[in-house]
Amino acid sequence: MTDHRIAISIGDPAGIGPEVALKAALDPRVRAVSRPVLVGDIGFIETHARLAGLTPTLRRFATAGAIDWSADGVPVLDPGTLGGPLAIGKIAASHGRAAYAAVTLATQAALAKSVDAVVAAPITEVSIRDAGIAYDGNPSFLARLTGVPEEDVFLMLCFDDKRIAHATLHVGVARAIALLTPDRVRRVVTATDRVLRRLGIAAPRIAVSGLNPHAGEDGMFGDEETRIIAPAVAAMREGGINAEGPFGADTMFHRSGYDAFVVMIHDQGHVAAKLLAPNRIAGLAIGTDILFSSVAHGSALDIAGTGTADHAGMVEAVLRLVGAAEARPVA
Repeated sequence: MTDHRIAISIGDPAGIGPEVALKAALDPRVRAVSRPVLVGDIGFIETHARLAGLTPTLRRFATAGAIDWSADGVPVLDPGTLGGPLAIGKIAASHGRAAYAAVTLATQAALAKSVDAVVAAPITEVSIRDAGIAYDGNPSFLARLTGVPEEDVFLMLCFDDKRIAHATLHVGVARAIALLTPDRVRRVVTATDRVLRRLGIAAPRIAVSGLNPHAGEDGMFGDEETRIIAPAVAAMREGGINAEGPFGADTMFHRSGYDAFVVMIHDQGHVAAKLLAPNRIAGLAIGTDILFSSVAHGSALDIAGTGTADHAGMVEAVLRLVGAAEARPVA
């Protein structure tokens, strides 16, 4: 076991979050490289453990500073305020409040340097909305909590040897197109280059997609490539970042020799990732000094409490963060 302390927030307590979080914390691959702590109501975790046929030793701590990292079993950060009524498999405002409070507490522990990184189990956005909490994805949540401008934090999907960063995320397609500017493309490419260096890649090579079919075909299918994306790529190259493109998003991922791909809208990256690796994708939030990752799948309310949830994505998220931590300091 290493000294990398990883806070794993349990996500929506009515979904598979507590199950996959606990399974990840118990997984030998995770324990070989880190010291995990679950963040959430210990009663929720015990309920999901029982339903999954798991019998872990859980040790509750009220504050991150009080955690005994050398003790046997799995530590749980639970100040006693993260619980509430639980209806497994159901959407409820109380579930949304609990999920949001847990991931907030985990991130605050990282800001206080009580933990080295955060992995977030899946939440249910409708439950968070019903709780009256503004939430449109982990990057914007992390930006608000860390004081970084929201436009400077992006999502990178990671699986196998693939890394896919997104210029826009959880907005409608029309809004995504309106958000695309040369400056935004430069920011996401810069954030991608920076995190690749943080991961130990000394000279990253980045492929950038177009927006339109076939990257616009020289303006036949749209001009965003010539007006916005190509100028941004050229500026990046002049500034010393090895970015290339724009390439058609339908063929770009077959290109070899790139350390990461940057896409313009949500589905350009998510469709490819979820086809190739549906249950083992880590979503890395890039653009802040906090190491923060999540899984790309949802809370799976339909199988919650059955003990059948696959925790491969949670393991992948932890391993990606440990790799980033080992590559510090940031250049």
